[in-house]
Amino acid sequence: MERDQVSGRWVHVHEEDTDDQMVFRPAGTPLPPARGRMAFDLRPDGTFAESGLGAADAPEEATGTWAVDGDTVRLSAGAAQGVPRELRVVTADAERLVVRRGGAG
Repeated sequence: MERDQVSGRWVHVHEEDTDDQMVFRPAGTPLPPARGRMAFDLRPDGTFAESGLGAADAPEEATGTWAVDGDTVRLSAGAAQGVPRELRVVTADAERLVVRRGGAG
């Protein structure tokens, strides 16, 4: 997998999740209202920003670096809740990013 296949800002669409997969859509995709959607931005320069609900149920943002290792996107430590540190990619295209729950295991 190449970096450009997963670069961009992705928003979690929990409504489309399955028991073993998490689904993300590009930012700007029309989605139903939901409290505390997590999102992350995989930038082409190898940095990322993420947002989600923090420990106090308030939006929390964090930044770090990311890299592709085979079919896995690895994120450095971050503060936001919910975005896995390892995203094992099942599908990546312009419409959806699907990752296996439980990281690269």
